Order: sequence, then C-alpha cells, then structure tokens
Amino acid sequence: MPNVNDKLSVWYNGRMLGYKNANVSILTHSLQYGSGIFEGIRAYEAKEGTAIFRLDEHINRFLNSAKIYRMDLGYSHKELKFAIINVIRKNNLKSCYIRPYAFYDDDKIGLAIENKKISTYIAAVEFGAYFGDSKIKGINCKVSSWHRINSKILPIKAKASGNYLNSIIASSEAKNMGFDEAILISDSGYVAEGPGENIFLVKDGRLITPNEGSDILLGITRNTIIEIAEDMGFIVEQRFVRRDELYTADELFFTGTAAEITPILSVDKIKISKKPGPIATALSNKYDAIVHGKEIAYNGWLTYL
Repeated sequence: MPNVNDKLSVWYNGRMLGYKNANVSILTHSLQYGSGIFEGIRAYEAKEGTAIFRLDEHINRFLNSAKIYRMDLGYSHKELKFAIINVIRKNNLKSCYIRPYAFYDDDKIGLAIENKKISTYIAAVEFGAYFGDSKIKGINCKVSSWHRINSKILPIKAKASGNYLNSIIASSEAKNMGFDEAILISDSGYVAEGPGENIFLVKDGRLITPNEGSDILLGITRNTIIEIAEDMGFIVEQRFVRRDELYTADELFFTGTAAEITPILSVDKIKISKKPGPIATALSNKYDAIVHGKEIAYNGWLTYL
C-alpha cells in the first residue's frame, strides 16, 4: 500500500489540519493501551462521481463502538458525515479508504479513563486492493493457533483498537508460515472470521457464514453480501460452522471493507479450488458494479459527494 502523503489534510477535533500538524503526545492513553475506536470506509469512483459506500451504516457502528466504551465524542451522526465528505473533497480524492478514529487524548500514566479528553480525527487516503492481485487470483489461508477473542473478554461488537492485537498476532503467525492470511476459531471451537474479514463458504449452491454467536464482528460488507446474494436467488445460512467444513467447501471467500470479496483457494494446504469459484466471482462482480454506481437498485447505499 502507498505511504500516506505528507500533504494530506485531515479533520481533527472539528478543524482541518495538515497531516504533519495533527500530532499527539507519545504517552497518549490510546497509544499505550489500545483504547481507541475506529472505522474503515471506502469511497469509489462511481458513475456519477465519487461515492462513499454505506456511509451511514459505518457512522452508526462508529457511534455504537463509542457508546460501548462510554466515549462521548461530542459530534453527531450528521456532523461526522459532513466531516468525512469534506475530508475527501479537501484532498480531491476520486476513490479512497476513510479512517475515522476516536481516542483518549491524555498523556497521564494509568489505566483510568474517567475525565480524560477524547479526540476524534478523520483521514482519507488512496487505497488499492488489500490483497493486491490476490483479490482476483485468490489467497491461501491457515487456521490460526490463536483463538478469536469473545465477549467474556472484550466487547467484540465494538471496532476497538485493542481487539486487533488478536488479529495482528494471528495474521503474523500465518504469514510467517508462508500463508497469505489466517482464519480464527472461536473459543467454542467454531469458525469465527479472518483477522480483519468475515468468511463465507459455498456448499451445494448455498452460502454459509458464521452467525453472530460465533464471536464475529458484524461486518457491513458481510451484510451487503448476504443481501445481494439473497436478491440473486441464493440461499444464505447464518449458523455455527465447524472447522472441517472449511476443508470440504466448494468455495470459500473473505469479505470486508478493505478485502472487498477475496477468494480463498486453500486452508491448511488443503485445496478448495484451483481458481475463484463461480459464485464468489458472480458476487464480486455484482459488488463491484454496486459500489461503482452501476446498479440503480442499490444506489441508496451510496453517498455521492
């Protein structure tokens, strides 16, 4: 991925600043303890101009993450939406990845969060395919030795920075062993998700994806694929998924804002398919058409600048 442009403008606590001027202390609470919350949103160059995909749903999840962690951001849904649009306009981006982030902007040592200042920033950067050419070709995965965290440990419905240490260690393990990405199992022994992606199986023409009880983050792209798959006439099952079902699936693929729809060709060196399957390909093509404004029926998911 490209480095962040030093000339980038970011929104920081209600003001537009140059990227280099948006600074915090190295002792900031959220840097020390991972106590921030964030979102990942994409905007695409669409038929009628730049379009942000499912912006309202992402802002809702951002605000819900803040609520779970008792963070009063001081900004409404409308204000955050306006700020995101302005960041993209200010940077003259036709397509981009958008990162809203809220954190405890306090440099006192200690875990306590009471009475600490909360800051919010929004950045938008040019961003290609998360898995590069493998988004089209497909990737090879390993079931991680690390389990997915659960709600007995941390609120998994919040998209919180600290949660992703679990993702980082699982992904790093897989990559150091020669795989492209990891798949995490829940503490109950069922398939959960990838480090930053939800997972789908295809079996006998049906789509199967781990349910909410599988310790997953409820992905907005996951929800998108469920809706468009059903519109296309596919049966979608949300249920507990056993590890061995991965090995015998007809197709496997990840979904996510960054990953979009990425086919999985093998798991633990067990081959699923030699190339991306027909259902994953059809869904990916439909998704690409939607985010680029070529499917009028889904234009309600697009916020045009």
